[in-house]
Amino acid sequence: HARYAGVVPELASRAHLERIVPVVREALRNADLQGRHVSAVAVGNRPGLIGSLLVGNAAAKAYAWSLGIPVIGIDHIAAHLVAGLLDAPPVRWPALGLVASGGHTHLFRMTGPRSMTLLGRTIDDAIGEAFDKAATLLSLGYPGGPLLDERSSLGDPTAMRFPTPRLTARSAREGGQSTERTLDFSFSGMKTALLYAVRGIPPVANRPAPRPPLPLTEQRVSDLAASFQSAAVNQVIDVLHRALERLDAQNDRPVTLLVGGGVTANRHLRAELTKFGTTHGIDVRLPAQKYCVDNAAMIAALAHWRYAAREHDNLRLAPRSHSLLGRC
Repeated sequence: HARYAGVVPELASRAHLERIVPVVREALRNADLQGRHVSAVAVGNRPGLIGSLLVGNAAAKAYAWSLGIPVIGIDHIAAHLVAGLLDAPPVRWPALGLVASGGHTHLFRMTGPRSMTLLGRTIDDAIGEAFDKAATLLSLGYPGGPLLDERSSLGDPTAMRFPTPRLTARSAREGGQSTERTLDFSFSGMKTALLYAVRGIPPVANRPAPRPPLPLTEQRVSDLAASFQSAAVNQVIDVLHRALERLDAQNDRPVTLLVGGGVTANRHLRAELTKFGTTHGIDVRLPAQKYCVDNAAMIAALAHWRYAAREHDNLRLAPRSHSLLGRC
């Protein structure tokens, strides 16, 4: 998808269709298993691009039907939260669960791998989407997130200040704004600020005219990348601090932070999350790099718990473009 600087849904679903059978065969061969050894078929059936989900959902149901075994549909947002439990010791509950990916930025309170309550989410761009768009504005190439991470290591994270969103809850009774900040995220304002910086547009409305943009030298690109990344990560850490304070006040302090999603491969985010855990005495479970992006292992891991609880689906299982987890 590099040619188009992003995933093209039609191309993705066609490629999925071409590769899904060979991939399943190779997975069984590498695991030295045959169909008769399989107890159930797990499939990520939500949320996502509906074309690709249709292909995977149909293949999973056909395979399960042919073997006479259960099919288990998995929400891949929820699956990201157990990615940090793969190849790791048992986890203690309750936990905070953070999903940071190209399409999702969500925060949950969890009492188990199958029990979670949504605390906050992005109201606009996901953090990974913001990273990709920032990389595009800075002409870093594709995939944007990893390239932004790499370039940030060469820059000054204090070179530019980005706006910090202060999201407050709307009062349903009075139609006004509450003073209490939510646990939601917002990255669109930061993206606009970066666009203005690149184009030389003043960030304040009453400034009369654009000033000539500073030349986008290699060092300035690095500084903007580092500043943008730092501001986005700081917002995530700030929300985590507020979530911890709120749960502490309710005598419901989490002992673990589960993290998942492609953006958890970001080195600065991993470092700041580790620091957060050390500061607050929380066990932070960061997935191995290979489990950060969407992967079958996390789908199977969550299905393991559902299978043990006899939570099976049937052949009417349908794909969904949206998640069923709260307001996701």
